[in-house]
Amino acid sequence: MNPAAATMKHFRLTFFAAFYFAALTAQAQPSFTAPAPTPTVVEDAANRRAAYAARVQEVVTWRAGLAKPGDPATLGIAEIAAKLSLRQDAEVCSAQLIELLKTPAGDMFWMFPVTAVSYLGRDQLTPAAKTAVREAWRTYMPLRGDTENHWAMYYTSLYLMAQLWPGEAGDRWFNGKSSQENFTEARDYLIHWMTLATTIGQGEYDCTHYIGEYSIPMLYLATWAADPAMQQRGHMMLDYVMADYVAETLNGIYVGSHARTDDTTVREKWNGLASFFGWLMLGNCPPTAAYGGWGTYFAIVAKNYELPEVIYRMGTDRAGTYTHFERKRTRHRWRYSEVRNPPVYKTTYVTKDYAVGSDQGGLLQPIQQHSWDVTWAVPDPRGVHNTIFSTQPYFGPRELMMYFTEMPDFMPAAVTFQGKPTYISEAKLLGGSPYEQIFQQDDTVVSLSDVPAGTNFEQVNGFFSKDLARLEEDASGWIFAQGGHAYLAYRPLAGYDWQPIDGGGQRLRSPHGKNGTLVQAAAESEFKSWEEFKAAIRALPLELKLAPTPAVKFTTLRGKKIECVYGAAPRVDGRAIDYAKQWKLFSGPYLNAEVGSGRLTMTHGKLKRVLDFNTLTITDAVMP
Repeated sequence: MNPAAATMKHFRLTFFAAFYFAALTAQAQPSFTAPAPTPTVVEDAANRRAAYAARVQEVVTWRAGLAKPGDPATLGIAEIAAKLSLRQDAEVCSAQLIELLKTPAGDMFWMFPVTAVSYLGRDQLTPAAKTAVREAWRTYMPLRGDTENHWAMYYTSLYLMAQLWPGEAGDRWFNGKSSQENFTEARDYLIHWMTLATTIGQGEYDCTHYIGEYSIPMLYLATWAADPAMQQRGHMMLDYVMADYVAETLNGIYVGSHARTDDTTVREKWNGLASFFGWLMLGNCPPTAAYGGWGTYFAIVAKNYELPEVIYRMGTDRAGTYTHFERKRTRHRWRYSEVRNPPVYKTTYVTKDYAVGSDQGGLLQPIQQHSWDVTWAVPDPRGVHNTIFSTQPYFGPRELMMYFTEMPDFMPAAVTFQGKPTYISEAKLLGGSPYEQIFQQDDTVVSLSDVPAGTNFEQVNGFFSKDLARLEEDASGWIFAQGGHAYLAYRPLAGYDWQPIDGGGQRLRSPHGKNGTLVQAAAESEFKSWEEFKAAIRALPLELKLAPTPAVKFTTLRGKKIECVYGAAPRVDGRAIDYAKQWKLFSGPYLNAEVGSGRLTMTHGKLKRVLDFNTLTITDAVMP
């Protein structure tokens, strides 16, 4: 038996042992309602795998248990998938599957659950159920969607189902293409996407929810692709997505800027599907309610994946403060841009008490962009708004026409009915702006905005959490706050008032087009007292200017002299920042990759893992 096969055999035996243990010692309540776990490092690899396996079993068993005997309405696709994973009630699942397939809906969100059920049920579903699945893929026309996560689900599902039913003519498929044509198209797109993501970055990057829509399809390829090369690609991309996520977490919570988040998670940073993966993979935060919903579809085959130790260590075993840099890309731009996918430059500064993260500002994504924040650590993040940030609340046809192909006449209003209720709101806390420019140096953020008259809206909105331990307006113009063990100094550049926020907290509304925000974070442990922190901030050299364009000169707590002028390159200690030259695809103590290389190096202490997508190889080493 080769070493890789022996390792996987040991891993599966560990799973079976953990499943048995979990069945005997199952918690009386699911982890999303149980006390929050204490962040810790599980040193023994076997114990770590057993704990992971027990969490996987918890998810699958919980989901299967939602199905009530004699009540078909409680047996949905997710419950069927869970039961098939546990090899339970195959005939009941088959009968209900036939009923559910009479009215398919959900497009690619229908495709990948049915794909999972089809593969899990290859030796369990009745012939009638398999026939119903095959007929649904002939008669139901799922839309491909228009975003990166849609296409990952669509083409992974199409690839696997064409593999399941090879050699069939176009009249057997919803799109009129043969099995071979569908297989080839799906394979070519998946390889294209993986190449794009590993050379110039993802376009729908670092999403608090859509991490599942990438990790689940990649796990399915790693599990069910018959082609060893595609199976390896799925495995490597899953490592890639997990490493990308873990590097920007604070006790399992995704921090900093995101291509897409939502109105809930932008305030309650924990409350996204990403935290399910923090719980499942790292064991250092509670899972979201119902395991994030989509978590079931990962858990049903999670035994086929083992988080590499180097990634686990990146998320749980940190020597101290670090700065992590990433280069991503925008979604495809259809108008108002000479470049299809302009680069996105990200900075994330992580300590044990807080994290500060940002992008460079601008319209980098439509509707749900979140450009910067400070997030502080809390013992239990559920229901806690452990973050502070500001945004320039722009909306308009330029954004919509840049990223969508529909005509703009009714789009702003239509967007609010498509799960983005605050898009046209003056009080919005979510979204990018073409009139916002952001720079971050260590744990200092400068956001400048210069909004033309008549734009929706000529102001800045600052989010001040309901869970701040302190909040003081100082005569100097600084607003001092404390969240957890993080001290925060927030300096609005223009006048403001306070507005209440539904759900708690306050919105700093600064109704001026020429505007901005300066924030400096620090750890409570750096100062003898709260008063000493405030005195230190007041003593820092600071020059502010709003006309003719907003500008800030500031010497940070870390001794860096930063100069930011709207419309110009930022300067640090007299040196202009050249994003294109200075930002790699990844750089920092844990992840490193050159733009265009297709090669990611992960390191932690003496551990090293290299993903090389050019040769489809994974190389692990222990450095001297």
